[in-house]
Amino acid sequence: MNKNSITVALAGNPNCGKTTIFNHLTGSKQHVGNYAGVTVEKKAGFRRFREHDLTIVDLPGTYSLTAYSIEEVVTRNFIVLDQPDIVVDVLDSANLERNLYLAVQILELQRPMVLVLNMADVAKKQGVVINAKRLSQRIGVPIVTAVGNKASGMDDLLTTIVQSVDKQAASFQIDYGQQIEQRIVRLFQSFNSAVLSLGFPKRWIALKLLENDKDIVQRLLEHDGGQATLAVATELRETFCEQTGGDAATFIATKRYEVVGKIYGDCVLTGPTILRTTSDKIDALLTHRLLGIPLFLGMMWFVFNLVFTIGAVPQKAIQKGLSFLGQWVGMALPDGGVKNLLIDGVIGGVGSVLSFVPIILLLFAAIAVLEDSGYMARAAFIMDRVMYKVGLHGKSFIPLLLGFGCSVPAIMGTRTLENPRDRLVTILVTPFMSCSARLPVYTLLCAAFFSENMAGTVLFSVYIFGILLAILVARFLRTFLLTGDTEPFVMEMPPYHWPSPTSILIHMWERTVLYVKKAGTIILAVSVLIWFLTNYPTHVEFSRDYDALTAQADADYTEHIAQQVYVPLTITALDDRPELAETVQRMHDIEENFDVQVADVRKNTRTYKNAAENKETALFSAAGSTELGKYALRVIQLSDERDDAHRVLLQQKAHEKLEKSYAGQAGKVLEPLVTPLGLNWKHAVSLFAGFSAKEVIVSTLATIYSVGDVEKSSSQLMDALAADPDMSPLVAYTLMIFILIYSPCVATIAVIRRETNSWKWALFASCYTTTIAWCIAFIIYQGGRIFGL
Repeated sequence: MNKNSITVALAGNPNCGKTTIFNHLTGSKQHVGNYAGVTVEKKAGFRRFREHDLTIVDLPGTYSLTAYSIEEVVTRNFIVLDQPDIVVDVLDSANLERNLYLAVQILELQRPMVLVLNMADVAKKQGVVINAKRLSQRIGVPIVTAVGNKASGMDDLLTTIVQSVDKQAASFQIDYGQQIEQRIVRLFQSFNSAVLSLGFPKRWIALKLLENDKDIVQRLLEHDGGQATLAVATELRETFCEQTGGDAATFIATKRYEVVGKIYGDCVLTGPTILRTTSDKIDALLTHRLLGIPLFLGMMWFVFNLVFTIGAVPQKAIQKGLSFLGQWVGMALPDGGVKNLLIDGVIGGVGSVLSFVPIILLLFAAIAVLEDSGYMARAAFIMDRVMYKVGLHGKSFIPLLLGFGCSVPAIMGTRTLENPRDRLVTILVTPFMSCSARLPVYTLLCAAFFSENMAGTVLFSVYIFGILLAILVARFLRTFLLTGDTEPFVMEMPPYHWPSPTSILIHMWERTVLYVKKAGTIILAVSVLIWFLTNYPTHVEFSRDYDALTAQADADYTEHIAQQVYVPLTITALDDRPELAETVQRMHDIEENFDVQVADVRKNTRTYKNAAENKETALFSAAGSTELGKYALRVIQLSDERDDAHRVLLQQKAHEKLEKSYAGQAGKVLEPLVTPLGLNWKHAVSLFAGFSAKEVIVSTLATIYSVGDVEKSSSQLMDALAADPDMSPLVAYTLMIFILIYSPCVATIAVIRRETNSWKWALFASCYTTTIAWCIAFIIYQGGRIFGL
């Protein structure tokens, strides 16, 4: 073995444990992209093993190599046209016969190959004994036994890969019977340069032409000279049908199944002896006809509350770090546009989004656990009854569930749906699933306007609202716009097993990196744009002279302290009575300590109230019972009143400046559209910015509300929102529902256009969701007002 650089194609059925093995082989050295010309996700990873550099490509999971789905075409094209050095086919040992069907099709492509008998522990528990040596002899390729979720067998697999690369591909050929074999020979005679230029094995092309494979037919149509071969193939299929009464594709598939059955019978020494496995016992409860859906909803409720509660702890730590960074930049840089841009635009905007990374991590960890444990497939099965009633396929549930993470991969995931109408309806309703980008907005508004006990329930209700709306809209679309039959539900139920920690960590890492990259690109650009729109023009004609009003507040303070403190004590300054000055200084220290203590604490919390009570007690204790102490308290009170006046004037000035900025002017234009929903121009600006990415809504609110002396931490942004007289719990809930429903982000619209190959459907998705959002938000807000909410 001399080859140092090896390309490995990792193939297999869905749920065979292929991706778990890929994660163990490559660790964190992975990158995600798309296959050329299509939007099927391409995952590749790297591994250094015994002086060899391995590039491992995780191919899409497929049951066969027909041209029925894009994933099948991508898989076979990569194996043949990209010429990987070796193909590793991962098989579920507990379902070996079905998995062998794909294996024999890969063998027919005549590429070097290794078989992995994965989940060997599950097969053993089920009493399945596989004679791997005999199986290897029957099909002519090396075989490795592995338990993917325990990382068992990985070194054996890597060793076998590097030892098998230079070996000739196994000569595997199925005898399809005289009628098919004669036609294969006849097709060989018709082959010309057009056929040979396709790059596939001749016998494989002949079989595909007899199966009327659409992809191969299309490829020949694009080549000069291909028509002649296609005409021969058509004639041979027609004569086969006349002679046998059936079509050649079904006959060939049946022959393959017969061969697979014989191989399985020869190599599996003992069949399953356990009639009722542990998975069957668990399924009896989790997929119960009556209990299945309530248990599923309960599990989702538990996950979201867990994410919300635990995620709040590291989130606060990040907020403190960002607050410190903002203060440091504020002290390090001179006043000016650059300082404002860094603090308000970059740290305030992007920082607010990054503070939600812990919640995103936990959400994807929960999704990874559900997927890896095998429950996700059951969830699709459970929801099939509901999906069918609304005119969708059970498989639609999986992309819809992925939509809770991000609409982009969810819409790409609709490719598992063969029926074009099922697929289009699923694409159009997927944006109603609350993606992770919306989660920061929800958590911000929930925490600002609802108690800790209610926040999780309110958040859960928003998610349920999206699911119910998706169901209703899907039913409407299927009944009136995209009518037709729904495909029957067929899905494999993998056995339950403990999730692999490595796979969960990698899954969390991949999705979080995408989220952070978004924060560093799209959100950064939008945050800077929003900062510009909210800070320019710099010269604004104010309705009041705020500088004069501030000076008046200072003059009032000087007059009041002279009349109420200095005159009675017959002094002209605090320093004239050193003991008075010392007491006032001690009280200032108490107030400064209080400000530090509650810097990241919301005012409506018990922590804040306790700290405030302690401060008052400390101030009275410092004053003591002397007459001088009472005057010291009065000095502090007058000082606080002056500071409050300064703060109010600063906020009013900043508010007026923002109102007259470019963003304020745009918001004012849009305000009449959102006023019936209880929203104001600030919300209009944020919603407009949210078209680019839903996370931007938080950073936009942070930029808009972080004016004056209001800091940029989420807790203080929550206080700023709660202090807005236009906001209330009803308005906050209306805003959340509007954000849930209205137009998908730009990236999602672009993916819809690509998946439907039509701008018509992409624009339709944007327009109809926004229209529904406005109508439902109007009903919620106006209905709430009628009921006095």
